[in-house]
Formats: sequence, structure tokens, C-alpha cells
Amino acid sequence: MTDTVGPINTILATDQLNQSCFCITLDRSELARALDTASGEQGFHAQIATNQPHLFSNVPVFLPTLALNGMLDTVAAIEQVARVPAYKAAVLGWAPDIANPDHGPRGALMGYDFHLSGDGPKLIEINTNAGGAFLNALLAEAQTMCCAGRVHVAADSLVARFEAAAIAMFSTEWQRQRGSAPLRRIAIVDDAPQDQYLYPEFVLALRMLARHGMDAVICDPQALTFRNGKLYLDDLPIDLVYNRLVDFSLSEVRHRAMRDAYQTGAVVVTPNPHNHALLAHKRNLTVLSDPAQLAALGVDPTLAARLQAIPQTRMVEADIADELWRTRKHLFFKPVSGHGGKAVYRGDKLTKSVWADITDADYVAQALVAPSQRMIELDGAHTQRKVDLRLYTYDAQPLLVAARIYQGQTTNFRTPGGGFAPVLML
Repeated sequence: MTDTVGPINTILATDQLNQSCFCITLDRSELARALDTASGEQGFHAQIATNQPHLFSNVPVFLPTLALNGMLDTVAAIEQVARVPAYKAAVLGWAPDIANPDHGPRGALMGYDFHLSGDGPKLIEINTNAGGAFLNALLAEAQTMCCAGRVHVAADSLVARFEAAAIAMFSTEWQRQRGSAPLRRIAIVDDAPQDQYLYPEFVLALRMLARHGMDAVICDPQALTFRNGKLYLDDLPIDLVYNRLVDFSLSEVRHRAMRDAYQTGAVVVTPNPHNHALLAHKRNLTVLSDPAQLAALGVDPTLAARLQAIPQTRMVEADIADELWRTRKHLFFKPVSGHGGKAVYRGDKLTKSVWADITDADYVAQALVAPSQRMIELDGAHTQRKVDLRLYTYDAQPLLVAARIYQGQTTNFRTPGGGFAPVLML
């Protein structure tokens, strides 16, 4: 009995703090200083405050260490299953051909998104180009302690070692494909990068790489050319691409130079189509959440049991469409090739016309897991907000854990009082 008192008390304390701790912990002046210093641009924070006013929340989210350990075990189990030969063959079977070759990289900055339910964390999404880590690392450092004396907050070594771990990650990705060859230049690539909402973190990543002696550039893939067996930005050869595109198969015409260089092995791309196919394609969740399918693929039952945090997920197909419609209030519908919460629907919000669109497209139906709540103080009133937890990893090892506070159907950065929030471990 005594072995369970500590964890139970910690969970209760966490819930209480998330509902009753209204103190503002974010030191905005410290965050401004940190952002300006890390970016090398005076006024960098002021630009963020103007262009992305709801990027950072003022309050932390409290999380039991026990829950984080559960999240980490789920991630480790997923990445172990992804190396089972029969599983790999199954998921690559519905991936595009470009995803089949494995060039070595494991995928930089994976993002595993969780909701914290009454019986622990539940995985709702896997992302190969998870945004926000570089911003969240600085955000966490700009926190001050609150609710003093009410609960013991564990030290977070992940924040302290994030920069070293991120640099090691890029070096390791390079070495997995190129061995001991020198890494000269990294391109941080996204469509119209300066127009992206999270463009500030591209700048932070570039500056971080530069501090460690790595030449880096930020560019649109249309500015790249593939010639003489190399990928170039103007006359600068590119060795490694930190890929932030949401064209996971590099199939769009405007990404042709990068695709050709990747397919011929002329450039290291991370994350790449193979990483996405193995880990982040939403159809994969239909296998990972189904013990019978896992058993048929030869996944050890002990390993399969560690995937219980993944809600049941099924393809929306004609033979079960009527059942899914009847039970829609308990489901969440997502396009298999979607990203960023686009074209996703809670079942209780569905109309018949939207349902017709879903059944005509490739969608998965995932058992609905309600997000946990964080009470905040906004304009003098106590206001409830939803919480999404994101675990950033590399090769199944943790890099950082952060939260997103929001209202609405999915996470967004339009919520007053919401945005990225640091996670304090109890």
C-alpha cells in the first residue's frame, strides 16, 4: 500500500495545481532577453510579440513524473515495433515508393503528442517535423517558480541539456548516412519559410548550429538546385537538410530538386520520407492500436502490451461506415495524409455533408480522448483551457517535453492566454 501512496498523491497534487495555480510564472523580460540573445537580433522578441501574440502562455502545466515515464515507454515501444520486419513491410506497403529505401537517418526531432486522461497519457498523434522545440527550450528557461511550498517540483535535466542533445542529434543523423565525412552545411527547409508561423524557431535553430561551428542557411526548396550530383543553394553545396516540409513524400513539383537529391543519396534529409512512413503515417495507428494485427505480424506480446496508451484507431471504410456514424460522438476523424490539425473533426460536430466527404476520402477514426484541463486567469476571470502534451525525441530518447494550451477542436495559437507552456514535473 505504501508503494502507491506517493504516485497517487502526486497525481492528485498535479490535478489540483492545474486547476488552482493561477500565478504567472513566465518572466517576459527574461524571455525577451533570451530570445534576442539566442537569435542575435535585438528586437527579435518584439517581432514575435507583434506577429505571434499567442505563441507563449504565461502559466506552466504540471505533470506527474509517472506520466512522463509512461509517455517515454510508449515511444520506445513504438520505435521498437517499427523495426520488426513484418511490421515494416506492412506499413511500407501503403507508403509511396520513395519511402522504401532506408538511408540511415532516424528522423530529427520526432514529436509524440499526448492527452492526459484519467488512466494516464494517451497518444493521439505522431509527427516527423514537430515544431516548437527550440522555442520551448528558451521558454522553459525563462520560468520562475510559483506555488512555493505547495509541492516539490522535480529538476528537469532535459531543458538543461537540450542544446547539446540537439547538436548531437544532427551530427548523428549525418554520420548514420555519411560516416566520418565532414558536415559542412545544413539547410533548414520549408515552403516560404519567412511566412511560416514558427519561422522564429528556424532562426533559433540556425543560430544554435552556428554557435557549434556548423554553417547553416534557411531556404525555400524552390531555391535549391540539383546539379552535378549535388544539391545547391545558389553556389553553396548543401550536405544535410533539416526538413520542415509537410509534403512528406516530396512529391510536389516545387520540391523536385530536393527529391532528386534525396533519392540519389546526394544529400542527407532528416526527417525524410522513410521516417514518416515508418513512424508517422496515420494509418500506422490502425496497426499499433490492434493487438490482433500486431500478433499476426510477429510482434512479441510483451512489447505489444506496452502500446495500450494508443487509442483504438480504424480506417474509415464502407463496411464499417454505418457503425462509425452511429458511434461518432466517441470518435475523432483525421485524414491519413493530414497535418497541423487540418480537416480533422470531432464526431459530435459532424454534419451529414462532412461525413460524405470523409467517407469519400482516406480517413482514420480514432477513439476520442478528451484533453486534460488547465485553469488560467484571464482578464481577472478564471478560465478553463485544454492541454496537449508534446514529447520531442530522437531515436526514442527524450529531448524535451512541452505543452500547448488552447481552446477549440485542435491545438492552435489563436487562444488568448494559450500557446506553448513549459511542463513542470512533480
